[in-house]
Amino acid sequence: MARGNIDITVPDQTGKRIVLTGGSDGIGLGIATRLAAAGGELVLPVRNQRKGEAALERIRAAAPDAKVTLRELDLSSLDSVAALGATLLAEGDPIHILINNAGVMTPPDRQTTADGFELQLGTNHLGHVALVGHLLPLLRAGRARVTSQVSVAAARGSINWDDLQWQRSYDGMAAYRQSKIAFGLFGLELERRSQRLGWGISSNLSHPGVAPTSLLAARPEVGRDADTPQVRIIRALSARGILAGTPRTAGLPALQAATAADAGGLLVSPRGPGRLGGAPAEQRLYRPLQSEADAQRNWTVSEELAGVRFPG
Repeated sequence: MARGNIDITVPDQTGKRIVLTGGSDGIGLGIATRLAAAGGELVLPVRNQRKGEAALERIRAAAPDAKVTLRELDLSSLDSVAALGATLLAEGDPIHILINNAGVMTPPDRQTTADGFELQLGTNHLGHVALVGHLLPLLRAGRARVTSQVSVAAARGSINWDDLQWQRSYDGMAAYRQSKIAFGLFGLELERRSQRLGWGISSNLSHPGVAPTSLLAARPEVGRDADTPQVRIIRALSARGILAGTPRTAGLPALQAATAADAGGLLVSPRGPGRLGGAPAEQRLYRPLQSEADAQRNWTVSEELAGVRFPG
């Protein structure tokens, strides 16, 4: 299939409330636009309000009837996550889809969140854990589908249990892998606990493959003042249709996992070589995501660090 023809059908989302993190640019903006065009009522929690307003304009240009609102959220602050949770709980509307898409990748030096966590673990994983915890009553009310965006990086590596915050020696890529493995284990354990305890939630994982987005580009907020060599290579490959996807095609796995998959506990990713690009399809879980014992340990530690307690 030619890359330009890669697509999925997004079912009608009329009447569904959808919360999407990281929807102000890149892959997330493409996901947001498709969901809004399908009739969903979209809530976009964003850290940068200027970018959020620009995203609203682009979504409404593509889908003039879109129902989209912004909320404030900084995933690197548990207080900010709790504030968003309180706002949405006060509104009281059931949530039918939650897509945990936002993330940061490999800051050149070790940085910490407002709560003192290593930035990638705190933002990619713990912030989303806290968000799910705070929104659980609304997710249960909507019998929600939760989709958590992991990464091809989760195919290898491990959780650094003896130094979760990478205080003794910092390896940016290893810390990134850890954050995505921990997040994937959480998403799978959420599915298991929902089934066992009757929460009515289904939880899947997705990953976008590789595409030219802002994740590895210049991002002064994480201490990166210039584009990385990796993103330059990815842009060149993507432009030539070699291995890498585009921001549009990279959003398809999350869309499929959130709207079309008929079961929980799945990993949906590109099916091309190395799972770097191509049409979305269900894939075998990466080895670091397969241990239920690791998932249970990760759940317990994550509850403690994120300051949330799930029932049961």
